[in-house]
Amino acid sequence: QVQLVESGGGLVQPGGSLRLSCVVSGTIDGVYGMAWYRQAPGKQRESVALMASVGSTHYVDSVKGRFTISRDNVKNTVYLQMNSLKPEDTAVYYCNAPGKNIPWGQGTQVTVSS
Repeated sequence: QVQLVESGGGLVQPGGSLRLSCVVSGTIDGVYGMAWYRQAPGKQRESVALMASVGSTHYVDSVKGRFTISRDNVKNTVYLQMNSLKPEDTAVYYCNAPGKNIPWGQGTQVTVSS
């Protein structure tokens, strides 16, 4: 069974940076993209960054120019570089492969506060 383990979150001041990692253990069948999601308290989970199987990237407007998704297929790891963080970026961040019905990991908490 495929497992997703996110890490790299923490407490950071506004304007700061964090790099999240997501290690994918197990084999995902077929070609697939990977995405980062976040869920803030009292809100629904939303997709913030997607890397398609062909390598193209897509971002929600609120993070464009600040977040960068990347993947290392050798290490089976997906990254999210987050710069110029804002308090509204505070959330639990998750990774997953859209459409592949993989159980969610535990996520990693990102808190942006002074």
